[in-house]
Amino acid sequence: MTGIGWFMTIILGGLAGFIAEKIMKANMGIFSNIIVGIFGAIAANFVLRQLGIYTSGGWVAQSIVAVAGACALIYIYRAIKGRT
Repeated sequence: MTGIGWFMTIILGGLAGFIAEKIMKANMGIFSNIIVGIFGAIAANFVLRQLGIYTSGGWVAQSIVAVAGACALIYIYRAIKGRT
């Protein structure tokens, strides 16, 4: 989440994690929402950059990327957890 600062990164990460939690019907706490939202945004931005897609530094684009990344992380966690 480039260009929005640490404070807004935490808030946007928490919001993205919360939205992803509702979409994926997961049951997580606020700390987990923040962590999943931030790491989801980082992972999604990395993957998009590798594909040659650069998101703008705006809040709307970063919010969409963060929610998509957080949903992907929840999906991957469930896939790994289900195999063990």
